[in-house]
Amino acid sequence: MSEKNREGKRTARERMLEERAAEEARDKRRKKLIAGGVVLAVIAVGVVIGVVVQNQRDKPDTPVAHPAGTIGEKNLVIPDGPATAPSVLTVYEDPRCPACGIFEREFASTVDQLEDAGKLQGNYHIVSFIDRSLGGKGSKYGANALGCAQDAGKFRAYHDVMYKNQPEETADTFGNKQTLIDLAKQVPGLDTPAFQSCVNDNKYADWVSAVQQDFDKSSYKSTPTVLLNGQPVYPKNAAGEQISPENLVKWVEEANAAKQAGATAAPSASPTQ
Repeated sequence: MSEKNREGKRTARERMLEERAAEEARDKRRKKLIAGGVVLAVIAVGVVIGVVVQNQRDKPDTPVAHPAGTIGEKNLVIPDGPATAPSVLTVYEDPRCPACGIFEREFASTVDQLEDAGKLQGNYHIVSFIDRSLGGKGSKYGANALGCAQDAGKFRAYHDVMYKNQPEETADTFGNKQTLIDLAKQVPGLDTPAFQSCVNDNKYADWVSAVQQDFDKSSYKSTPTVLLNGQPVYPKNAAGEQISPENLVKWVEEANAAKQAGATAAPSASPTQ
């Protein structure tokens, strides 16, 4: 690998870590502002956030409708890759999260290769908390659109297109349903009347709320949260090794070698358990 390529990968990882740290810092600041009521405007925002959170909590824990093929308790998880894979990569992502975008752009091809080789199954929890903080509906509508793509068997392809075309966090671009439909044109066979109706009707709104509710109850507070077989590997694993495409492959190979031949990966458990 050339020095230029090494520098590019290093820089991408640094940006990913910086975005994660920035998101955590923003979350802490928001909590302090809401708790302290620094100014009237902030208090007003806090009231709105409180109403949104309460409305979400008032919704049933188990959504009536969920995308086809979802797994786990309450069908909150979108799987990608073979259910017989020895290892599971659990990913919590928000469509508006910039650190998630960096993570996906650097790791998507590696994860796809591991899944296609039968070594890994991805378990995706599509959360939507950024709408609460910044306003808009891009997280929720984006999550719903991913559920619609899952119905069509196009989750991976649409997921990759969405993150490659991710707007700035403060821009509510995904809050425009037509934008989400237009992105589907980049996925062969996805831009159908059924997909358009699913997006326009916000078909899985309750499911999106239930996934976020589950995240709210967990110990996880920022995205992306990435676990390999239930153990955190982002931004580093328990041994202190930084995540990278090369290390992710190594960790999966090591985990699979430690498992019995033919072991079946279990769906990711709810983080509240």
